[in-house]
Amino acid sequence: MVLFILLLIVAVALGVMGALGRGTLYLLIIGVMVLVADLVLLRTRMGRSRRPRVR
Repeated sequence: MVLFILLLIVAVALGVMGALGRGTLYLLIIGVMVLVADLVLLRTRMGRSRRPRVR
């Protein structure tokens, strides 16, 4: 969960810097890519934990 929050903060920071700065559109794109990777990571972790455990 810490990794998810850290990647979320990085994505937001890069997105803000990319949106506000001149000529830094690449930071916005990198921020969006990090956000998508973060959501994929969250989805895979949540998908694995939903399976019932076999005893």
